[in-house]
Amino acid sequence: MVVNSTEIQFSGVLKCIVKEGLLTEAEAEAHNKEAQKSKMPLISYLVNNKHIDAQVVARHVAFEFGVPFFDLSAIDKSILPYGLVSERLIRQHHALPLLQRGNRLFIALSDPTNIQALDDIKFHTRLNTETILVEEDKLTRSIESFIDAADTTMRELIDSDLENIILTDGDEQAKEEDTSEIDDAPIVRFVNKVFLDAIKKGASDIHFEPYEKSFRIRYRSDSMLYQISSPPPLIANRIISRIKVMAKMDIAERRVPQDGRIKMKISRNRSIDFRVSTCPTLFGEKVVLRILDPTSAEMGIEQLGFEPEQKKLFLNAIQKPYGMILVTGPTGSGKTVTLYTGLHILNTLERNISTAEDPVEITVDGINQVNMNIKAGLTFPIALRAFLRQDPDIIMVGEIRDLETADIAIKAAQTGHLVLSTLHTNDAPQTLNRLLQMGVPAFNIVSSILLIMAQRLARRLCEKCKTDAKYPAQVLLDAGFKKPEVGTFTAYTAVGCESCNGGYKGRVGIYQVMPISEQMRTHILEGKNAIRLAEQAASEGVNDLRRSGLLKVMQGITSIEEIDRVTRE
Repeated sequence: MVVNSTEIQFSGVLKCIVKEGLLTEAEAEAHNKEAQKSKMPLISYLVNNKHIDAQVVARHVAFEFGVPFFDLSAIDKSILPYGLVSERLIRQHHALPLLQRGNRLFIALSDPTNIQALDDIKFHTRLNTETILVEEDKLTRSIESFIDAADTTMRELIDSDLENIILTDGDEQAKEEDTSEIDDAPIVRFVNKVFLDAIKKGASDIHFEPYEKSFRIRYRSDSMLYQISSPPPLIANRIISRIKVMAKMDIAERRVPQDGRIKMKISRNRSIDFRVSTCPTLFGEKVVLRILDPTSAEMGIEQLGFEPEQKKLFLNAIQKPYGMILVTGPTGSGKTVTLYTGLHILNTLERNISTAEDPVEITVDGINQVNMNIKAGLTFPIALRAFLRQDPDIIMVGEIRDLETADIAIKAAQTGHLVLSTLHTNDAPQTLNRLLQMGVPAFNIVSSILLIMAQRLARRLCEKCKTDAKYPAQVLLDAGFKKPEVGTFTAYTAVGCESCNGGYKGRVGIYQVMPISEQMRTHILEGKNAIRLAEQAASEGVNDLRRSGLLKVMQGITSIEEIDRVTRE
């Protein structure tokens, strides 16, 4: 057998890759050098940079080296041997402990020639180690998931002497005070870990919920709540007291709701704010934290989800020298992010921008932001009157809640200022009726409002696992698609994989962008109801929320089921 002289320079996995024709010799040599420069394992470099397919190379390597191949997506994570191998070793060798059987420990590797990993883990665990070959991309995700689960200090809490932490001798008052003690290091580490995990997972809210015989912690991610931990109920008061201390609340007061704020600096240039709310329930205080990430308002208008015509209408409106722009929708529909995206565009040295919010959710340099303080007497009307004495160009009001606020905001819009605000209504036409019901005269509405936007947030389908739904034509017609559209697009449905939450990953805005046309102004002055106003908007080509959602389905961004969820009437 004649061996190519250039092939001798390759060994191990790289030799197998070249032999199987996955890379040419020249490509292999170049990628090997780049991997060494990057100080990355060769397989990691090749897969991460999409030079080879993870599954293809894993199957070839497993056959070549005679090691068992395993699909990590099929593993039951509850059986993984947590605490057996340190995070340092796992990260250093890019290896994941899978199963301990007697004195044998099975290790998941993407490179079977990584003998050093087996030896080091064997030395530290005193167990015989055996290789299980897995796909590189799944190994990377599984390692992060494993470390997240293993690193939670709840395991430390459960393993520690809970009796000494919770139970004390003495009267009931002494026990209560001991329960509120917050200087316990495991509790502090656990709370910090919950916060950091929530930020890492992109959660918008954290819920701490005490019940009679249980205590659960949930994250809201992509509009849905998921349980992530169930600590022992005996330590619920300790965890809640720790959060209240961080938020500068009164830990002795448990009978009335309280509000507070936590600022967490997670790097030199990035900090996250948490808006904290407590509410007394039957079995203790429930605590909800809203995560306020300033970077969420810096995503750019392209990422919001506007259709091209909607984006044009919005950009034209915010460039007007005066008038009012209203954004409407339920809590958590992304109204603040939309407004701040517009403010980022307007935030220049030539403009004086002031905002009144309850509370300020996103801090931005160059914008004068005022937090409402009802107890001190600082309300929206008072803040707005102060703004008008400070030479403003643009004013943002967090929410129009009453006639007094609406009246001042409208007068500001009529006297040379651009005013942006939010309102809680179901769609754009109903916003006009809501203002009329508040007591705002129709002539003030038509002379001040430029644009009304209703919005919702829909979950994006995961690009890795979404699949063709193959709906019958009648189902698509019943969903609201037009007959000529049926058959011209592929509707996808959620599946679910390791990279997403139940088939969805991220969110996209769905908008109804309604400019106030001359005909619309006439209808408002004539006192037409929301139904007639909606008909007029539709005749002018304004897509309602349902139609905007169906366009996202046609673009493959989300599913019909998700649009039904967020636009169901």
